[in-house]
Amino acid sequence: MSEIRRKVIEGINEGETFTVRRTFTEVQAHQFADLTLDYNPIHFDSRFTSVKKFPGLVCHGLLVGSMLTEIGGQLGMLASGMSFRFRKPVFFGETITCHLTIDEIDDRCRTRSSAVFTNQDGETVLEAQLMGILPGEPEQGVMRAMVDEGDPTNKLRGT
Repeated sequence: MSEIRRKVIEGINEGETFTVRRTFTEVQAHQFADLTLDYNPIHFDSRFTSVKKFPGLVCHGLLVGSMLTEIGGQLGMLASGMSFRFRKPVFFGETITCHLTIDEIDDRCRTRSSAVFTNQDGETVLEAQLMGILPGEPEQGVMRAMVDEGDPTNKLRGT
């Protein structure tokens, strides 16, 4: 079972932080572009990035931001809003760490969270705010049953 799913089953509290890490590649950017149809040359043509004085091709900002969906998906959270502030470009081969903190939870399981994304040098590349609905007791029970069954639809079950 994923560590995040275990926390959902136990119950999530304000102030808890969840962390994921990923290294972004050009292959992922091509896959993301094919899904989103974002073929901005800043992601694919070094002539374009050199004119902008960037040292390399830039990873899609929303691909980096999608790290939130890994955490939210493991939490079973239903997102209701997200906002992003892109601070620095992310280049292929960089390893990004996302720390998501649960800032508030109300009595209806509605939550506000904040996330900070840093590169391997500790520089903040992205900041985000997330609003959503965490699983309540009925959903936690279903998640517990899913985990007891081996969590077959969760490809991250061992992380």
